[in-house]
Amino acid sequence: MQKNISTKIFVILAILLVFTSLIFLGNDWSRGAAAIKEHGLMAGLKESIHLGLDLQGGVHFIYQVKVNEAVSAQSDHMVETLKEEFQKTHTIFTDISKPDPDDQPDKIVIKGLAPAAVTQLRDLVTAAPEYDPPSLGADNTYVLTMKSSALTDIKTRTVAQSIDAIRNRIDTLGVREPTIQEHGLGDYQILIQLPGADDTARIRALIQSTARLEVRQAFRKLDGWDSNEQALQSFPGGILPLNTVLLPGRDVNARSGAQERVYLVAKVPVVGGTDIRSADTGRDEGNRPDVNFTLTRDAEEKFANFTAAHNEQVGNDPYLAIVLDNRVREAASIKTEIRGGVRITGGFTDQSANDLATLLNSGSLPASLVPIEERTVGPSLGSDSIRHGVQAAIVGMVVVMVFMLFYYKFAGINADLALILNLVILLGFLGLSGATLTLPGIAGVILTVGMGVDSNVLIFERIREELRNGKAAAAAVDQGFARAWVTIIDTHVTTIVSAVILFLFGTGPVRGFAVTLTFGLLANLFTAVFVSRVIFDAILSRKERGAALSI
Repeated sequence: MQKNISTKIFVILAILLVFTSLIFLGNDWSRGAAAIKEHGLMAGLKESIHLGLDLQGGVHFIYQVKVNEAVSAQSDHMVETLKEEFQKTHTIFTDISKPDPDDQPDKIVIKGLAPAAVTQLRDLVTAAPEYDPPSLGADNTYVLTMKSSALTDIKTRTVAQSIDAIRNRIDTLGVREPTIQEHGLGDYQILIQLPGADDTARIRALIQSTARLEVRQAFRKLDGWDSNEQALQSFPGGILPLNTVLLPGRDVNARSGAQERVYLVAKVPVVGGTDIRSADTGRDEGNRPDVNFTLTRDAEEKFANFTAAHNEQVGNDPYLAIVLDNRVREAASIKTEIRGGVRITGGFTDQSANDLATLLNSGSLPASLVPIEERTVGPSLGSDSIRHGVQAAIVGMVVVMVFMLFYYKFAGINADLALILNLVILLGFLGLSGATLTLPGIAGVILTVGMGVDSNVLIFERIREELRNGKAAAAAVDQGFARAWVTIIDTHVTTIVSAVILFLFGTGPVRGFAVTLTFGLLANLFTAVFVSRVIFDAILSRKERGAALSI
């Protein structure tokens, strides 16, 4: 019996040592040890337990995702497909367009379609399963409407892709434990919380930039036109060639890049942002910052084939335009087949080049973001929250420990030891998991202290009841733990289920509360049942048979 108790005490002491180490060393022991060696134990504690936005300070953003832009892009693709197919078969039509691109981007209207081409239209729509069959409208027009399921899927996927792109960008800033998730209080909104971040302007620019990079075929001279009106005057009737568009950009032939120009480029890009494999910064011939990017294997082959088919030897107006966020950034003539990397030069600072490379590596946003809310939380507010929260936890714990000693006498020491170990295990869990401690998380710690006392009260009152019924101390302890066990499990499991629901459906601070509460309850099951029982057994093993128990 004594040997069994000694083994259990050894296990408890080992667990205490391990979790105490985790408080200061965290899950990266080498990093924590280096911080302690250089700045002391408190530095290791700060390195191990990550503080949330409300404790550390930082920035808080809520963005609205303009999901209709993604829907509009899908509709544009369908419009171009229909135009190209009708052009191939010399089908007569007046116009194919979106009547309301802003409010109803999922609708396409086809005007003046030859009656003989209706069957062809139905076949083309059948090949695009996201659209309902065409319906006949007024004035011999046909209307295509995107299916509601496809519309919802595009919008949901757009938000998910935006979150992934933003997370990839934020990771390059080195922000620890950022919160980037869909905001549950609005439709198609994203919540971003960055503890410890302070460069709000740069973060905002990094988040909001769509970074939509495309390589398109460019037409006419590289000088461009001074305005859209001047460009339109160059074409009969002011109508642009089919599948082309005018885009603004800087003067690609000017060193300063200050003068604006308008360029005629293909509406459909040769390669797009999703075709980029990697991007990096470099230096051009004048030792100025530039950005180099490489393409995926399929895109590289496609680009090589295009440049081989469109060069000065075999094509007219053989130019390429590098378009970033619908602005022409670079343009160059095609001398020969281009295979391998592509370079963007001019007008960069070191930071802007690094930021553009980061954006290209993270992927382009499928839709633009509109800021709804932006807040900066100062570190002084976080310091006050930490100080008051820790004071509340210490005062509450001391009062509870004194009460347990007063009310349960010597057995109260048992409860207090279990309570201290419970707190050590909880903080060690936070250090091991890398969870973020928020102000509601501190409230979860305090609530855990109360739950721990509640478990001990249930057990001690059961033991007292058994002693009043005339049972010996050992039998009373055995029955007290056995009968209180079901109640303790019931209360803890129901509370943990509630905490899991809070974690799944809550935002950052609520999740912090749920995490600390769950860890604390799991630790409490161990301390209230196992540790407390071992202490009782150790005390009883040293008492003579029939001796009274101080409780």
